[in-house]
Amino acid sequence: MLQRREQPYIWTTWLPKLLTGENSCEWSVWFKAHYKNRTRQPSDFDQADWLMRHTALLNEQKEKRANSRSFVYVEGQNDFKLCGKTATLAGRPDLVVLDDRDAIIIDVKSGREQAWHRVQVMIYQYALPFVYPQYRDVRVSGEVVYPDHTVQIPEEAVSGQFVQDLGALIRRLGSDTPPSRVPSSSECRFCDVGALDCLDRMEVEPNREGVTADF
Repeated sequence: MLQRREQPYIWTTWLPKLLTGENSCEWSVWFKAHYKNRTRQPSDFDQADWLMRHTALLNEQKEKRANSRSFVYVEGQNDFKLCGKTATLAGRPDLVVLDDRDAIIIDVKSGREQAWHRVQVMIYQYALPFVYPQYRDVRVSGEVVYPDHTVQIPEEAVSGQFVQDLGALIRRLGSDTPPSRVPSSSECRFCDVGALDCLDRMEVEPNREGVTADF
């Protein structure tokens, strides 16, 4: 049964596509932030296959980064909840490698490179020093690791403008006033908010073709 949360709760992975403009419907994240026990839209996503490929790449990175000078923290060891005035931001980076001077936050992706992957890691770079004291006095950089290459994310990527944009988005999503829904077949295709909770879901793109004699 659908229940309203006491405080909006936002999972980090819900935000990057909104920040990069790949998704436009802030309502879907607002709804997930404010309500629990919601219906979920059926999906043909092969989670078992994804989990196996992700785990294999994660284990490869874990072994590669392990040495006598570093601590390697894996998944559940990196859980965080960052409480603000309007919402709680939660997340779980795949790996964090820490030595005396540097912390590297690593997220592994088994698919092709996407801009929002980088933003996801940048959110982790922003959040973890607020939660874990050991990351406050070291350089916190990031990496997105793919099967065939790695994208480096410097500490400077988490700029003042990035923090402002992230904070503004979270404040909108934490507001009591829901944003407008932005249904389209491309937007709704990968949205996991079920049709019972979003009556505006669009499963089929309407015909948007016209005819002109001007060209």
